[in-house]
Amino acid sequence: MSEQATPAAGTSAPITPAPVTPAPVTTAAVIGAGTIGLSWTALFAGHGLTVRVSDPRPDLAEAVDTALRTFAPHLGLDAAELAGRVHLAGDAAEAVADADVVQENGPENLDVKRALFATLVGAAPAHALLLSSSSAIPATAFARDLDDASRVLIGHPFNPPHLLPLVEVVPGERTGADAVRRAVAFYRSLGRTPVVEHKEMPGFVGNRLQHALQREAMYLVQQGVVDPAELDAIVVNSLGLRWATVGPFLGAHLGGGPGGYRHIATRIGPSMAQISLGEPDTSPQAAERVITAVEQAYGGASYADLTADRDRKQRAVLSALHDSAQHDSAQHDFGLHEGDQS
Repeated sequence: MSEQATPAAGTSAPITPAPVTPAPVTTAAVIGAGTIGLSWTALFAGHGLTVRVSDPRPDLAEAVDTALRTFAPHLGLDAAELAGRVHLAGDAAEAVADADVVQENGPENLDVKRALFATLVGAAPAHALLLSSSSAIPATAFARDLDDASRVLIGHPFNPPHLLPLVEVVPGERTGADAVRRAVAFYRSLGRTPVVEHKEMPGFVGNRLQHALQREAMYLVQQGVVDPAELDAIVVNSLGLRWATVGPFLGAHLGGGPGGYRHIATRIGPSMAQISLGEPDTSPQAAERVITAVEQAYGGASYADLTADRDRKQRAVLSALHDSAQHDSAQHDFGLHEGDQS
């Protein structure tokens, strides 16, 4: 994570920039205005930042306007107020010219990201954080040849980032420690929950877990155990509810009763180990059958209606968790504990 690595024989030392005192974050650049980029745009503007957006799509102005009108109510804000803080840029270099933070959301393509970050490093101010929403490609892979990779790192959200709090902060091999600290502080200022990961892994953590479940889901549908809607109902009414409050390890720890995770691991774990996970058929023909089944399950509703329903329910869950956290905080503040509230 440091620019101080000793260069290999025959190579020049990487450029180590002079320490720069970061200015307060007032301006953010969003590079790439797809689903994730538009959600970031609303979140940044909703927290009072000036936002400059760049994307070659011909309908950029319309897409930004629609996103702000859709997302503003989620943030409890007025769409016109958000729109007043958002500006369209002609290209990436223009968008980042005065940015304090850059959030890149380009295609999940290594060559594209290498070229894009070469532009960002050259055009952004020396203090600007260069963050990528990359879903699977680690920062080291696309920052390896940059003159200055000290401020390049992953800030991977879950969709949509203006609602879901997690941001996986993953430094590359040459990312400076100060950049990691600044990224964490920035995301916290937006009400997000940044988690710094200690090692680069393709797909990071969240998407690897999601991919593991998706593979088994695909296998179970292919085997005729359930159809897509039935599988979704199983997850929504069990694991989904549980994981909104406790993760897999705490859930297992509680599932072990007084013996906790040790009981699960030593008594139940060996029997569960007998259950081998399936290998889904990923051939084009087999994948097409699953795609068709999903489309039959959900094709009767529009994308806009499905996302609106999802976002409404996610906001309800987040609101309940917020209320619970406030209740816990109030009990802590007043020294109340269970059994002491007579």
